Amino acid sequence: MSDTNLKALKATSIIGHSKDSQYANRMAGFTLIELMISLVLGLLISAAVIQIYVINTRTVTIQQSASEVQDSSIFALQALEEHIRLANLGNPITSISSTSNHGGVVLTPTNLGTANTTLTTLLTNDSGSAGFTSVSNMANVASDQLTIQYKNITPSPLYDCQGAEIAAGSSDWVVERYFVRLATGTTASAGVQNLALACAAGRVSENGTVIDAFSGNGEVVVPAVDQFKVLLGSQIGINQLAYLAPSTYLKLTDKPSITTIKIGTIIRSTTPLISSTDQESFTVLGTSQNLKADTARRKFYRRSYESTVLLRNARLMTVTATSPKLAATP
Repeated sequence: MSDTNLKALKATSIIGHSKDSQYANRMAGFTLIELMISLVLGLLISAAVIQIYVINTRTVTIQQSASEVQDSSIFALQALEEHIRLANLGNPITSISSTSNHGGVVLTPTNLGTANTTLTTLLTNDSGSAGFTSVSNMANVASDQLTIQYKNITPSPLYDCQGAEIAAGSSDWVVERYFVRLATGTTASAGVQNLALACAAGRVSENGTVIDAFSGNGEVVVPAVDQFKVLLGSQIGINQLAYLAPSTYLKLTDKPSITTIKIGTIIRSTTPLISSTDQESFTVLGTSQNLKADTARRKFYRRSYESTVLLRNARLMTVTATSPKLAATP
């Protein structure tokens, strides 16, 4: 083979090897170190995205739960306060006690009329009342019950707590009973239960004959509630106002007139929280209460609310007389 042919063969071999090397370089993948770095970076980015999603979801549920509780406190409790202010409307007797005929706060059957024989368990009661039982999600503290009555003497129709119309000038007395019960479709259990604040409305005649019973399950006022407490405000002096539980008030020998009603509630959301922690201790009307222990329960947003309602139809006027000062005798 001539030198010329040998040189040409070597040149062709070098060119072919160069093309193969370029092709091999183009087809080369990641090294093991590069792959591990990519996986770590991908996991870090995924973890950050998941964390942001969890935080956003938790924030949304907290905001939604707080909104539900706020709606219940603003709309439901304000409607309850408006009905309580109607207590004793249409009654010429402005002094409310356990013996007042058709008194605005129903504590005894006498308050409903001379011929009334309603069970006392359907009247205003608290956890210390004899024979009265109620449900609550607070440990060792039962809920209370508030029963009021009024008559529509206005020129316009009114509506009771169940939505029934009360004709203007109706001669019947409207009775409304506010209490805590199990939510519809819920069975009783030992732990935290699904409770609701309900109202059952009825009618009684002038002498106390029950025309429409108020002993049923009623309509839900607050869809999710853990506690409902009631205190009766009585004026025991010119500048003194005492708040007593209904059972304590009934034990007094000299019962002062009731002028205000103080209510306390613990309201919860209907949307469970994602977080594993929530508030479990509350103060309602000056009493500290703890939520029932229940490891299987879902966590909810809970807040306590208190309100003092002045009974506008049971105001008292206290007159204080002072002796005139005589001028000194010269």
